[in-house]
Amino acid sequence: MKKLAMIGCGGIGSYHLGHFLQLRDLVEPAGFCDLLLPRAEAFVKKAGSGRAYDDFITMYDEVRPDLVFICVPPYAHGQIEFETIRRGIPFFVEKPVALDMSLAREILRRVEERHLITAAGFQCRYDNINEPARRFLKAHPPLHVAASRVGGIPGIPWWKIKATSGGQLVEQAIHQMDMIRYLLQSEPETVYSVASRGYITDEECPGYFTDDLSTTLVTFRNGVTCTMMTGCYSQNGASWDSKITFGARESRMDYFLCSKTTVYGVAEQDRAEEVAGVIKNDGTQRKNDQEVGVTTRSQVDFGVLCDRTFIEAVLNGDPSAIRSPYADAYRSVAFTMACNRSMETGLPVRVEY
Repeated sequence: MKKLAMIGCGGIGSYHLGHFLQLRDLVEPAGFCDLLLPRAEAFVKKAGSGRAYDDFITMYDEVRPDLVFICVPPYAHGQIEFETIRRGIPFFVEKPVALDMSLAREILRRVEERHLITAAGFQCRYDNINEPARRFLKAHPPLHVAASRVGGIPGIPWWKIKATSGGQLVEQAIHQMDMIRYLLQSEPETVYSVASRGYITDEECPGYFTDDLSTTLVTFRNGVTCTMMTGCYSQNGASWDSKITFGARESRMDYFLCSKTTVYGVAEQDRAEEVAGVIKNDGTQRKNDQEVGVTTRSQVDFGVLCDRTFIEAVLNGDPSAIRSPYADAYRSVAFTMACNRSMETGLPVRVEY
């Protein structure tokens, strides 16, 4: 039985704790650390095991964990990872793994130097909808991707300040950006991003200082182009339909993160010219009310699968099943941070790895 420790006992930590309680045959929750000790104590009570700490080095000294989950805010990375790597402890880290790419590169260098098993919190990669989606994209190569994520403002003080959260594109919509990379199996090459502010007032959200909305144009190495829009201005779920559309020449796929995919143009009745509705010679197209989609729904607890995969990798020493090790998560952060640089400069930015 491996001893598991956790650093950061907030909302995302609670998400993972719920998984650990289902994986007691694999790990023993042995230590919980948070700057606010009562939060760590609450995790101990819920887990029914372990000890609470407000200093992670003391926890490491006393618990001597075999693996650790690092669930801290985006601005808090650095010292924790360096000490964890120095001690040779395999770690799972929540996204985004850093807000400073030079810091992330140094963490990656040390991880690779120690050959540590790592994983990052891109649990959406473990959904059962992804393999059918990949098969569709292989059979129907897309020309363009149109993606969006719109929601409200999370009730977390550090989130509403771009300097501490990275902004919505880096902190939340990174899941969509990561899945586009994963599904296309190609890397972004250049990004051009613009941001909008002024829709959310200080009266509505005191201390708010981040983008209300951003729009990004992406070029991928395989020639695919992509637009990504994300916003935290929504006051009602009807304000936007958040999804990723992959468009090929004869078909398309609507991908709803961690929910379902629907593909069009693959069913026989969908391929008929009279249903497709192509108006010849004028370059326009209309959907037909009889358009038929083939839907695949999420049917697994991908969060548990993500955590189990990392834990089992540590147990057996084989990281090959991990779908987002630190080295890959680093690339998704590089992708989104390049977008932030473009917003700041007003210029296209090449994604540097």
